[in-house]
Amino acid sequence: MNKLLDAIKVFYHKLGSYPWFYSISSKLLPIASILAFLFFVIGIIWGIFYSPSDAIQGDIYRIIYMHVPAASVAQSIYFALAIAGFVYVVWKMKMAGLFIKAMAPIGASFTLLALVSGAIWGQPTWGTWWVWDARLTSTLVLLLFYLAIIGLYSSFDNKKSADQAVSILAMVGAINLPIIKKSVDWWNTLHQPSSIRVFEESTISSEMLFPLLVCILAFYLIVFVFGLMAMRAEIATREMNKDWFKKIVINND
Repeated sequence: MNKLLDAIKVFYHKLGSYPWFYSISSKLLPIASILAFLFFVIGIIWGIFYSPSDAIQGDIYRIIYMHVPAASVAQSIYFALAIAGFVYVVWKMKMAGLFIKAMAPIGASFTLLALVSGAIWGQPTWGTWWVWDARLTSTLVLLLFYLAIIGLYSSFDNKKSADQAVSILAMVGAINLPIIKKSVDWWNTLHQPSSIRVFEESTISSEMLFPLLVCILAFYLIVFVFGLMAMRAEIATREMNKDWFKKIVINND
């Protein structure tokens, strides 16, 4: 147990190091990119061309293979931002602030994708592009929190002050996550309840579920790849005048 705790402490301290992260991420990027591409292609082709049509919705339901993964990663990214915000506020870990700056635009993009794909799905299903449904409204609020983080960060000239401000905002916005998750249970909404259950039997056919799970995994891998790229770009911006970064640039040249 002590060895495990020591290993965690060592990893934590390494994670806060820009040079270490930049080095390890350069090794992870090619592998993660290949896996993300493969899982995405397999999941989308499997879901769109080989899963059966829905008995009620027909083929329009196939947008689920884009909508559900996008909604899932959008919420997960914000949860990660809230944790990073707590880490920065409590321990002033500079990588946590950088993580929020890099990941907020990615989270906003996937939230927008979830809203747009949901609207496309909702039009033929509900007969309208948008309703002020609890799930839709709380997801829109999630997008607004992402945009607020992006806007707040850009309003500061000092990066430390910006990291502090967005960290607090990220933690405050986390209160919206359980609302998104439980909105279909707490209120009578048009949005259907979750079809994928962890501790209970899922309500979606296995022929539809398996390609959906592959797509969800693909989206998380895509977020991982985009996240690494965004964080590396932010590190380059912050550390371009540091000796360690200049050495990497010289060696690459």
